[in-house]
Amino acid sequence: MKLKQATLGCVAALLGITMTTAHAQSAGSIYLSTGWFHFSPQDSSDPLKLLSVGGTPVNQYQAGTGAGIDNSDTLGFSAGYFITDHIAAEAELGLPPKFDLEGTGTLTPYGTLGTARQWSPALLFKYYFRDPAATFRPYAGLGVTYVWFTDAQITNSQFESGVLHGPTSVSTDRSWAPVFNLGFNYAITKHWFAGASVSYIPLSVTAHLSTNATTPVGTLNVQSEAKIRLNPIVTFIKIGYVF
Repeated sequence: MKLKQATLGCVAALLGITMTTAHAQSAGSIYLSTGWFHFSPQDSSDPLKLLSVGGTPVNQYQAGTGAGIDNSDTLGFSAGYFITDHIAAEAELGLPPKFDLEGTGTLTPYGTLGTARQWSPALLFKYYFRDPAATFRPYAGLGVTYVWFTDAQITNSQFESGVLHGPTSVSTDRSWAPVFNLGFNYAITKHWFAGASVSYIPLSVTAHLSTNATTPVGTLNVQSEAKIRLNPIVTFIKIGYVF
């Protein structure tokens, strides 16, 4: 009798654990995570374009010039909600990473031309495969991000004086971009999980340059721009907690 009761007790306990685990990542669950973002731009650019000199339109490309963005890392955060057992909505945000703008083509000898910080909060909808009780749950996601840059500046005095011919201020445009995402979560305990994902973001940005250039006829305002296609691959290694 004692053996039978013990057996029934173990079965009941296992069923309880199974039922609890089954609801760990199911409809109505909220989760938070933090980890490390790595941005790896697959960049290319158009030549520097001279728009106007002293208010007179020019619209000429500076042949052979170009620029690119180096890799960057930052701390990331995400918060999500399981709408159903398989569909979750998730918001992601990283501390704005600092990027170096590197000269390419004829600008390669100048090295780093400037710096900027990127903001790119994203909203994703993810479809989780397998059932909520599974330890390993891969997913595919699709979403959108809004991207802008702050603290953009030219930091290379030789480039500023030798190519732009004077003190230059920089501004960038803002843009929306789609996010394509693949990843997985691995349940460590009932509430804790680890995960990894990779995203591709087809993104381009235009930097607008305003220069007080020294010319043979005096100081003139020169407007120019540089369009850079970033197209970053973003990896996110994280650990999270499900409520």
